[in-house]
Amino acid sequence: MTVHAFDDEQSGPEQARLLVVVAVPAEAQAVLRGLREPALVLPVPGGELHRAEHASGVPVDVLAGGVGPAAAASAASAALGARRYGLVVSAGIGGGFAPHAPVGSTVVADAIVAADLGAETPEGFADVTELGFGTVRHTPAPAAVALAADALGAVTGTVLTVSTVTGSAERAAALTARHPHAVAEAMEGFGVAEAAARHGLPVFELRTVSNPVGPRDRAAWRIGEALAALERAFGALPCPELLKEARRG
Repeated sequence: MTVHAFDDEQSGPEQARLLVVVAVPAEAQAVLRGLREPALVLPVPGGELHRAEHASGVPVDVLAGGVGPAAAASAASAALGARRYGLVVSAGIGGGFAPHAPVGSTVVADAIVAADLGAETPEGFADVTELGFGTVRHTPAPAAVALAADALGAVTGTVLTVSTVTGSAERAAALTARHPHAVAEAMEGFGVAEAAARHGLPVFELRTVSNPVGPRDRAAWRIGEALAALERAFGALPCPELLKEARRG
């Protein structure tokens, strides 16, 4: 059952503590299945949040913000401007780098890196940090990463944010050469992290693997398996402890 609510009161124990930003409604529904029903529907500029409650009692707002870092950053920032949170989570399915993150596995980012934000030069790719224009990396709180990985049996490592999903062995090799600790790629994490940083909030990224990073082979995708893993991950996530460690930094 979905209940529509338009009360914007955000005080005391009713304050939502986690904002979970996914790309598409199928991912949002997987996250919500891992939480308690019913969900409240809360308006935000340009969309709506679905608020449910974790088994621990922590309120969680789930937002399908769109595909790609720009859409994710915009949607997350709109939600963060409308309500108060203790932690922002980028979540969803993604590609896993073999052999570290096989299909069906869960990944927790110890670094969130924009992999294709920069410029091509005669010497090769240079990211915006190398160019002197900003950052390409956000680092979640190490204790929060370790806590979640232990609870979920997850792989930890760098999760790359890309605007163009990898579809060849050559690009996969180039990414792993530049980012040897990469375990997964997705399209929204860095955008969510930028929004969180600008609002002074910690960020966390969780992915479940639907396909290997490399040659595009839709027959090898296991989207249903990855969505089921996403549901299980949010059911098992130690939310109160995660909030505590994330706030500590």
